[in-house]
Amino acid sequence: MKKVSILETSTVLVLMLVIMGLGVIKFKLSPQTPVLLVLGLITMWAKLRGFEWEDINQGIKNGIETGIIPIFIFILVGALISVWIAAGIIPTLMVIGFKLINVAWFVPSVFIVCSLVGTAVGSAFTVMSTVGIAFFGMGVTMGVNPALVAGAIISGAIFGDKCSPLSESTNLSAAVVDADLFDHIKNLMWSTVPAFVGALILFTIMGMGEAKSADMSKINQTVAILEQHFNVNFWVIIPIALMFICAWMRVPAVPTLFINIGVSVIFVFIGNPQITVTKIASIIENGFISKTGNIDVDQLLTRGGIASMMGTVALIVVTLSLGGILVHLGLIEQIMAPIAQRLNSDGKLILAVIASAIGVNLFIGEQFLSVILPGKAFKPTFERSGLANVTLSRALEDGGTVINYIVPWGVAGTFAANTFHVATLSYLPFVFFSLLSPVFSILSGFTGIGIKHRN
Repeated sequence: MKKVSILETSTVLVLMLVIMGLGVIKFKLSPQTPVLLVLGLITMWAKLRGFEWEDINQGIKNGIETGIIPIFIFILVGALISVWIAAGIIPTLMVIGFKLINVAWFVPSVFIVCSLVGTAVGSAFTVMSTVGIAFFGMGVTMGVNPALVAGAIISGAIFGDKCSPLSESTNLSAAVVDADLFDHIKNLMWSTVPAFVGALILFTIMGMGEAKSADMSKINQTVAILEQHFNVNFWVIIPIALMFICAWMRVPAVPTLFINIGVSVIFVFIGNPQITVTKIASIIENGFISKTGNIDVDQLLTRGGIASMMGTVALIVVTLSLGGILVHLGLIEQIMAPIAQRLNSDGKLILAVIASAIGVNLFIGEQFLSVILPGKAFKPTFERSGLANVTLSRALEDGGTVINYIVPWGVAGTFAANTFHVATLSYLPFVFFSLLSPVFSILSGFTGIGIKHRN
């Protein structure tokens, strides 16, 4: 494999980021086109630099391979959303929520509940696509800023995903550096708890401001419409309990989603005996179409379906292809390796790991690779510096796992934007937990608070 100088590698990566940033931020394009353009330019550059087509193709294959399971999960989530609406599960959650939650405390309540559910099920995607959609519908109905509601949901989902022993990303962060899972989770609290408290305070302050403009009459009207047009009954939330049971039994995400979709389809038939198999298939494939006659409700509940996830799947494929080429041709390693070897203080090491994980998120857009690549690159340096493995794994979570949700072309970012129909850059300023986690982690590194060393 040919070697590329650090200067040329840096130039290529910066140009990539500029092109994608201009496309998404300045020209407000969907991320697919800028990422596809960069993928084409990188392919041309690689060939002109003498790399073989076989190397380029292998990089694309390697990149896509890491996303096969997430892609399949997204397809299943699309189906799950549509059948949950058709079965009356999400409308029932909305009605219960309207009757229980005080408007003034709505936004912080959303953050707390999503955090608890996320910790229980260990999947941010599951939280966002189930109870998250119900909360989002409630917030929009009350007149709360959709971006703020999405930020509270996503923040809570990330917190739960980060702290749960059932989470794939949490297990991965511990495994990459050979750390004990529960020691890793315990050590996470040094940055996670301050970030959670800070986010809760901000959501409380902003939520109270939004409550002053809430339209209470609209809430009562929406409840009446939901009860009239959907099967709103307490027993239809059984699939939610089933989701918790599967999490407790450590059933993987794919079979959990299959089971939940199957049970939810049964509830659709029970609630509407006249519905045909063809109609159910159409709902799963194309999404649920709400026809209540109320424009606001119909916009909220017309969503889901496999087809709705195809844009996200396309972006994931091109993003992972780009990331695969960068990794296979050695460009990412070329930048990270020299940095890892030259750092000589705990604070600088933590900062470098977090910056590298954020960089991988920006250049590759894949959550797991933002943990794996810096983890492998910095592990020897951390060992030479006498820092414990859990110190590295915490930095990987704070710079890798939580950041992918606020990258417009990131796997998690595109999923969240597609789920709530809110652009990533719109909700980004309100994902306080993701924004605060790396800050507190860096402060921990430079102050020494919570930094563990080897015995």
